[in-house]
Parts: sequence; structure tokens; C-alpha cells
Amino acid sequence: MTNALSIELQTLPPTELERLEARFPARPVALRDGGVVSVRECGAGPVLVCLHGIGSGAASWLDTALLLAPQARVIAWDAPGYGESTPLASAAPKAGDYAARLGAMLDALGVDRCTLVGHSLGALTAASAARPGSALAARIERLVLISPAGGYGAPERAEASQRVRAQRLDTLAQAGIAGMAAQSAGRLLSAGASELSRQWVRWNMARLNEGGYRQAVELLCGGDLLADLPPAMPVRVACGALDVVTPPAGCAEAAAKCGVALELLADAGHASYVEQPAAVAALLRDVLAS
Repeated sequence: MTNALSIELQTLPPTELERLEARFPARPVALRDGGVVSVRECGAGPVLVCLHGIGSGAASWLDTALLLAPQARVIAWDAPGYGESTPLASAAPKAGDYAARLGAMLDALGVDRCTLVGHSLGALTAASAARPGSALAARIERLVLISPAGGYGAPERAEASQRVRAQRLDTLAQAGIAGMAAQSAGRLLSAGASELSRQWVRWNMARLNEGGYRQAVELLCGGDLLADLPPAMPVRVACGALDVVTPPAGCAEAAAKCGVALELLADAGHASYVEQPAAVAALLRDVLAS
């Protein structure tokens, strides 16, 4: 990875960075156990809590959050080990560990009720938090899963789990974070995505922390989305129609487990809320209205 390419991956137009920090700024939220969760938030009204995927961060919700700000208080976290958020204690944390950190964040923010939105890997945390019997279930009014990652933790997926772990950690060792951003970011968007959307995806991925990413790989390889479904509250399941990372067929399985129809987001790949924020905002606005 040349220095020039590394710099290019980490660069956004200055106006975009200014917009991010002016309208969706990050701030540390101190937790009772001494840890910290970095959050970005904007708007006022019913609370929407947004959880990003394995190659992203809170900033990726910017455009969707700004569209929803007139109707909702939108809170996006940097997952444990991402951004300035304290990593979890275990080297191989489970979905329940991430859900417990989510609960600690809600406590610190004084959030008693929310609509919880989980994208990709974030869906594993969201589903664990929303499952029947979860300590958080009573605080979640509605659950939205967007392009949910199924995880590889089911017993019949043990071989795939080992293969995915090895592949991802090998890529990290060989390419580093910057190399991963260069190699993988394109898969998160459709062929028709704008260059600005591509810049945002690369920028977010280039800012991953290696330790947090390693923990997230363990969540992916040990998680089992279907085991935590259906949730204890109303749910919507959506997917980019052009998603090649968690394709519609797999997302439809999660929707069927919840007894709902899969909702397709037109002209969107995996990172639908970056590529088609108006469509994702319309979905979430409809969820709030219901």
C-alpha cells in the first residue's frame, strides 16, 4: 500500500467532513463500568438507535440521520472497539456481550424506549438485544434489520465459521486496514453508486481499529441470527435489491423466521443507507409512524 493510496482512502471532500462534524458530531459517552461508547446523534423525538456493520462506523449513518432528524432523535454508536469506543473484555465476544454494552449505553444516555436498527453485523447485536427474555427487550419498541448478517455460529456451519475466520484474519494480516478498504469497499455498493458514496465507504473502512475488527470477526463467526429470532416486538426486515454481501435470498430466510415479508430497497447494494439514504429514511419513517 503506497502512502498516496493510503491517503486517498482516508480522504473525503473537506465539505463532507465539515458537514459530518457540524451536523452529526461524535462525542464520548461514559459508562458506569468505566468504559466509553462513542456516539453521533442529531434530531429530536422518538429515539432511533442505529448499529453499523463490520466494515463501517457511526459516521456512515450521516445522510440517513439528517433526513430523519425532523422526526426522530437518531443515535448511532461506534461499536465496541470501533472509533473511540472501548473494546469488550473478551477476545471472542458473543452477541450478548455487544447487547450488554448497548444496554449500558442506553442507561448512560437515559434512553428508556427506542426503535433499534441493526445493519449487517449490527443485526446480530440487535437481534440478541431484542430476543424474548433479553434484559433489553422491554426497552425496544420495534426492531429493524437491514441486510442482516446471519453469522456462522450454528453447529452445522462450523466448517464455514473456521474458513471465514481464517480468510478475514489472513486478509487483515496481509493487507492491513488500508488494504482491506481498497480491496473490499466496492462490494458494499451497487455498480450504480455515486463516487461520493464510494468515498464514504472507503473512508469509514479505512478508520477501523484492528483489535475491534478482530472482535467483530469473532462475533460474525460465533453468532447465529436465526437462533435469536423472532424478536419480542414488531420487526421489519429489509435488504438492498443488489446486495451481494448478504443477498436477498438469505435475508428472506430471516424475514420468514420473523413471519414478515422481506422488503427490497431498489438500486441499493449492501450499504444501502449510504447509497440510498432517502429509501432507508422512508422505511424508518414508516416504522416510526406505525
